[in-house]
Amino acid sequence: MSLLRMVGRPMLASMFVAGGLQSLRHPEQVAPAAEPIVRPVTDRVEALPDGTEQLVRLNGAVQVVGGALLGLGRCPRLSALAIAATLVPTTLAAHRFWEAEDPSDRAQQRIHFLKNLSMLGGLLIAADDTGSAPSMVWRGRHAARGLRHDAHLVHRSVRAGARPAARAGGVRAKLGI
Repeated sequence: MSLLRMVGRPMLASMFVAGGLQSLRHPEQVAPAAEPIVRPVTDRVEALPDGTEQLVRLNGAVQVVGGALLGLGRCPRLSALAIAATLVPTTLAAHRFWEAEDPSDRAQQRIHFLKNLSMLGGLLIAADDTGSAPSMVWRGRHAARGLRHDAHLVHRSVRAGARPAARAGGVRAKLGI
């Protein structure tokens, strides 16, 4: 693992571990802000719990576990994606700058919204980071290219061997052997 990954992943994860712990311990502080986002989602997705505080706790748990895994470098791509999935509703619920009446509050909420948007970008980059190893897409394309090359060689070998065999068979037929 490179030094940048070793230092950068825990730095990125720290905010989610701290925020997730806060949501786990005190969901009642976040639940009122989350209510406008939670209701439409729970109406459409049956698998989610109905209670806003339960969903806040679930969101916090995913952030803590995902942040810990990302910080430790264990399953970093999957954990970055999981955290990114939790960050979208968190941002939409907590930083609705377009609804703020006070100009200074609107500016603060816009800053927090853009900060979360930046963290989302970092998480998406982390989710795409293969750590210098070839990605599954590259491996698949490389394997397919190798198979096409091998099939082409087999085709050429068969054609090259078939011509002399056909000639030999023709000569044998003429000679009556």
